[in-house]
Amino acid sequence: MNSVVRGLLTGLAGLVLVGCTSTSAAPATPVTPPAAGPLTTMTVRGTSHRIQAPAGWSVSLWASLPGARLLAWSPDGKLLVSRPKVGDVVALTPGGGDSAPRQSTVVQGLNQPHGLAFQGDTLYVAESDQVDSFSYSAGAVTGRRVVIGGLPDAKSPELGGAYAHALKSVAIGRDGTIYVSVGSTGNVSAQDREASPERATILEAPPGGGTPTVFARGVRNGTGLAIAPDGAVWTAVNNRDNIADPADGKVKQQYVNDHPLEPLAKVTRGRDLGWPYCNPDLDRGWDRDHQLNRAGDKLDCSKLPQIEQGMGAHSAPLGLSFATLPAPFGPGALVGVHGSWNRTPPRAPEVSFFAYDNGGLGPQRTLLGGFQDAGGNRWGRPVMAAQGPDRAIYVSDDLAGAIYRVSQDIATSSK
Repeated sequence: MNSVVRGLLTGLAGLVLVGCTSTSAAPATPVTPPAAGPLTTMTVRGTSHRIQAPAGWSVSLWASLPGARLLAWSPDGKLLVSRPKVGDVVALTPGGGDSAPRQSTVVQGLNQPHGLAFQGDTLYVAESDQVDSFSYSAGAVTGRRVVIGGLPDAKSPELGGAYAHALKSVAIGRDGTIYVSVGSTGNVSAQDREASPERATILEAPPGGGTPTVFARGVRNGTGLAIAPDGAVWTAVNNRDNIADPADGKVKQQYVNDHPLEPLAKVTRGRDLGWPYCNPDLDRGWDRDHQLNRAGDKLDCSKLPQIEQGMGAHSAPLGLSFATLPAPFGPGALVGVHGSWNRTPPRAPEVSFFAYDNGGLGPQRTLLGGFQDAGGNRWGRPVMAAQGPDRAIYVSDDLAGAIYRVSQDIATSSK
């Protein structure tokens, strides 16, 4: 058994932002984090590492799984994990507590499977070029059906193999509407907004599938895609790299380090998140992009609604889910922060928690950290966190090839 870690919730890692003040989502009730505690050690793939969790909680290496990406819990209590590089979806069947789960392959031979979502006994899998549905039962799937086809990826003839954000995410609305995020082909590729189907969008298709239409555009890479408790669609977005300072039009590392904001946005039909013409600033308002929209003739940034919430530039948010954690946390959004490359020093990977209340999200809090040392060296990169039937939080890490289990101690939970 790998060593169990006891740690703390820290609000120090990453950029902590003020609560939402947008008229489209009311502010969430602030959460007072537990007292800080020391980093302790756990063993991952034979090497000791330091990791942090909330005070009174424990962390264990629950499973070793190379290439683990997005997560979904099945109706029968199995954790499904996508592995785009392998082309499969793996089921992890809990063995009780921190004991190692049994691993089995649910489906393989897919084209970069990434997003996973359940609606009852139907499993949806987002491949890079389409979304499939399967009938699910006891860790096995049957009846594969393409519910959204023709999505752009590196094999699309017009792209000639160039596609930086080919991985797709999927979420299913309360009414069965299928939402799929389609990333941009690159960092700055304005032609994505004119393509058919549009890229840098969130598409929607009717229940049961069909030809998708644009739900929201200007979403550079909305890998985080989830349905909130009130049925609203939310996305966590990987935003621009190397933007110019609008004050002088120059690309400067000092400015790039903190711009643009990584949006955590409530998405409604027809919303535009601005990319690549408007860049969200730290106040969650908008700046015209100096390189592409200096005169404001491509898109009027002043008419875009304020971003509901956000993370520091180059956080690289990936998986997004909603959960209800034990006190003092309560309901909230969990975001897998993959960490930056386009920043000096790099922004640290972590799992972030945002309190959810009245349709809005509160400030960013670090739920799980310690994946990067003071020199910017990383041993892990969280992708997604999802709450299990046992109320523990399960976290995928594609760099360490691991799934962690984060749970409140029995003594703490009984107080």
